[in-house]
Amino acid sequence: MAHDLDAQREETFATFAELSSEHGLPDEADIDYFLVPASEDADWRPLADTLSKAGYDCQWVEGETDEDPPYLIATLPESAVTAMSIWIGEEVATKEALAHGFKPDGWGLEG
Repeated sequence: MAHDLDAQREETFATFAELSSEHGLPDEADIDYFLVPASEDADWRPLADTLSKAGYDCQWVEGETDEDPPYLIATLPESAVTAMSIWIGEEVATKEALAHGFKPDGWGLEG
């Protein structure tokens, strides 16, 4: 099944609008994108290398249980916090993740 970037974009913009109205958001923050393996043989190292070259700081997190699988955090440091800036970073990370056997699993802010 192909990944639906349009639906992902809509979800990002809706989540941003909800967070903005309920909590307020900073003008700038580190934006984390969470990427999970789509198969057991997916290797995070080539993905992290590619994303690092594109300006992301990458960190691999080992899952502690079967319900808590491992994942890659790709962070764009000190980024403008707008729906569009979050989406642009997410789209780049998602396309690379899909090309490397991973799939997106959301985003978050660290201010």
